Amino acid sequence: MAKKAPRRTAQRILETALDLFNRFGEPNVSTTLVAAELGISPGNLYYHYPAKDELINRLYEAYEAELDELLHASEGVHDVEDAWFFMHSLFELIWRHRFLYRDLNDLLSKNRLLETRFQAVLKNKVRAIRTLLAGMARAGHLEIDAQEVDALAQSMVVVLTYWLSYEYVRNPREALEPAHAQGALLRGGQHTLHLLAPYLVSAQRRHLLTLSDAYASEDEAVA
Repeated sequence: MAKKAPRRTAQRILETALDLFNRFGEPNVSTTLVAAELGISPGNLYYHYPAKDELINRLYEAYEAELDELLHASEGVHDVEDAWFFMHSLFELIWRHRFLYRDLNDLLSKNRLLETRFQAVLKNKVRAIRTLLAGMARAGHLEIDAQEVDALAQSMVVVLTYWLSYEYVRNPREALEPAHAQGALLRGGQHTLHLLAPYLVSAQRRHLLTLSDAYASEDEAVA
C-alpha cells in the first residue's frame, strides 16, 4: 500500500493553531507557542504566515466556506426532525471553530477582516433560518405570522451564536474541553429549537419534546 504524502507545513501550522486556539483561547496563544508545538522554528512559521492575523484569517475563511455550504441545507428542512439535524450540524461546525465564538468580541475589535465579514455571517444565518421557517410552514408544520418571522429568526441566531459563551460562563474551567462537547452541542441545539415550540402544530411540538427527552437522556449518559 502506498504511503500517504506528508501534510504540507502550512496545513500543519493551521491545524495546530486551530487546536491551540480552541483549547486555550486565541489571545493566550502566540505564534511562538504554535511553532514550539509543531517543533519548527518561528522563522519557518513566519515564512508561511508572517503575522498571527494571517493564521486567524485563514482559519476563519475555512470556517466561512464550510458554513456557507451548510447553510444551503436549510432549503431541505421541512419538519422538526430535519430542523434538529440541521441545528446540530451548525453547532458541530461552531464547535470545531469555537475559538471564533469564545473570543468573538476581542477578535472583532482587532481584526478588520473578521469585523467586516462576521456581520455577513450573521445575516446569512438569519437568512437560512428564515428559509427553514418558510419550508416548515409550507409543509404545514409551522404556523407563524409573517410579522413574527424575522424576530424569531434573529432570536434563534442569537442563541446559536452565543450559546458557547453561555456554556463557558456556567463552567469556565471545563465547558469548552472536548469531553464536554456532546453535552454543549445537545443543549445548544435543544434550546435553539425550543424557540420554535409556540409556532409548531401539536404533532410537531410533541415530536420536538420526544427528541428533547431522548437527547437529554443521551446527555446524562455522556456526563
